[in-house]
Amino acid sequence: MRDSADVREVDVVVIGAGQAGLSSAYHLRRAGFEPERDFVVLDHSPRPGGAWQFRWPSLTYGKVHGMHALPGLELTGADPARPSSEVIAAYFASYEETFDLRVRRPVDVRAVREGDGGRLLVETSDGTWSTRALINATGTWDRPFWPRYPGQETFLGRQLHTAIYPGPEAFRGQRVIVVGGGASGTQHLMEIAPYAAATTWVTRRPPVYNEGPFDENLGRAAVALVDERVRAGLPPQSVVSVTGLPLNDAIRQARADGVLDRLPMFDRITPSGVEWDDGRRVDADVILWATGFRPAIEHLAPLKLRGPGGGIQAEDTQVVADPRIHLVGYGPSASTIGANRAGRAAVRDIKRLLAEAPVAV
Repeated sequence: MRDSADVREVDVVVIGAGQAGLSSAYHLRRAGFEPERDFVVLDHSPRPGGAWQFRWPSLTYGKVHGMHALPGLELTGADPARPSSEVIAAYFASYEETFDLRVRRPVDVRAVREGDGGRLLVETSDGTWSTRALINATGTWDRPFWPRYPGQETFLGRQLHTAIYPGPEAFRGQRVIVVGGGASGTQHLMEIAPYAAATTWVTRRPPVYNEGPFDENLGRAAVALVDERVRAGLPPQSVVSVTGLPLNDAIRQARADGVLDRLPMFDRITPSGVEWDDGRRVDADVILWATGFRPAIEHLAPLKLRGPGGGIQAEDTQVVADPRIHLVGYGPSASTIGANRAGRAAVRDIKRLLAEAPVAV
């Protein structure tokens, strides 16, 4: 690492230290890159754990679907009854220490701009970094998606998003509307129902249940569909939106009990609840938006990477418009196993890029 007029130079900057960022840092290490000399990992979270550290306490490790181990170190002996935020945060902390990844935190990345000599400038709360290549592994947790509906600002109750879901006991005795047809929405409903005075489930589209096992073939097919959108420069969809909801025993019971009795999307929000154009109405104390997240990539805006389709076109992880930049944990690599593979692929391509591109002096 070289310092020049408060700008520090490295070969690679990794933004984010969740699953995707740690996987990328591990593969950089294996490829011969030295942390703090050749690459740096910047993370805005206060401690290790990525987005997992912010998950609600009732999401225990045993309820986590498909948490895949990071490369080189298995997660073993975890108590399934312990909150996933604790289990995975401890695992990530151990991982950073085991492989000496030297993550810098908390560091907020404010913007990535074009620099001199073919380099990128990464402007942060901890100064500016000049880099030859960039791995963006910022995920989606910091960009919860809040849909807008007429009358939303008039609602006299409480509105909150999955990102700040406090656990089911916070809804005791309340009438709760849960919006969203994904895994979080169904989990929230099943948890809240025993505590709430009433629950209502609302989704834009009828839920799709997957009755078969989520095997490798189904996973591969789902990832391929998401990958197709990213290659076309369209905003990525989640893998879960393609696979549907797993029809397990808990969901079967919730359907039988009427907890997962879905209504179509309402047309407006009123001070006391929601209404449909057909005259139906539901009163509520809380609207819980389980409406997902969007990629946290605003800091890349100065590079103008978005195409006419609204997304960033990428081949595997490499941005088509700028091969110096790799998006890991974006689109098809947003799953935990996908992030591991993508980290390896990104480092392979970056190593080739740096070998081909002369170093500016």
